[in-house]
Amino acid sequence: MPRATSDRFSRAHQSSAKASSSKSKDASSSSSARNPIFNTERFGQHILKNPQVAQTIVEKANLRPTDKVLEVGPGTGNLTVKILEQAKHVTAVEMDPRMAAELTKRVQGKPEQRKLDIIIGDFVKAELPYFDVCISNTPYQISSPLIFRLLSHRPLPRVCILMFQREFALRLVATAGSALWSRLSANVQLYAKVDYLMHVGKNNFRPAPMVESSVVRVAPRDPPPPVRFEEFDGLGRILFSRRNKTVHGNFMAKGVIPMLEKNWRTYCSETDQMVENEVDMKAKVEEVLEQTGNTENRAAKMDVDDLLKLLYAFHKVGIHFA
Repeated sequence: MPRATSDRFSRAHQSSAKASSSKSKDASSSSSARNPIFNTERFGQHILKNPQVAQTIVEKANLRPTDKVLEVGPGTGNLTVKILEQAKHVTAVEMDPRMAAELTKRVQGKPEQRKLDIIIGDFVKAELPYFDVCISNTPYQISSPLIFRLLSHRPLPRVCILMFQREFALRLVATAGSALWSRLSANVQLYAKVDYLMHVGKNNFRPAPMVESSVVRVAPRDPPPPVRFEEFDGLGRILFSRRNKTVHGNFMAKGVIPMLEKNWRTYCSETDQMVENEVDMKAKVEEVLEQTGNTENRAAKMDVDDLLKLLYAFHKVGIHFA
């Protein structure tokens, strides 16, 4: 996971007084675009400042008075206070201790204080409580880890209303055959129904990000499909390495057949099956592709059902991907 970076200065790297003077206007302009209180860029976070957008996001969650809500990246609490108006309880996970302190002060002495718990730390590593709904103005660098952690959480939440960088959000809702259909799209849609809700312009944040944002609704499939994620993702890894190349071509790529043979031998050993000394794994793969009609197919046009059927056909002959 890429780390957020922040500006660091040392005396050895300071420019001359003359150079500093010539750049003072640029520096002033740059700093004015940043949050004046918190260095939110350090955590890849942009505070949502538009109250109408915050209200709309909360409304999209269709909260019930009995709901316990998980909020990721609350910042100074512009979304939090609106969630607290409708939910029974909110657990907010915030990486920046200063923002967590600001959020604490915001509800201090009010009835909402008893309804709010704040976890200071990394969402990816935090121990999460039970929650019915997740609402998140997601720090960009944890977009992918966040959505897969939510989908693997038990018990499953009823719904998640999540704001992401626009391109990431569009990949989540992409359909087979579209330009943005990808391994990410297939993996998420295997375990959840994903709907596009709204576009949020960069001027609704402080500091304004370089890109536009979008909000999606992720409703986990409950019960989840009886498919090991590692297997489905392993197949997707091969097929989407070059999404417009034929399925056969991707399976013939360097290293794929030896990897599948190693997995096959492991599977046979674990299931007490006779292991052939000389196995033609290439022929086995080609036979499955021919029988399922996928030899000339392309991952770019294969939906989740197509991928599941192909995975099942491989499993029937003992070929596994994890």
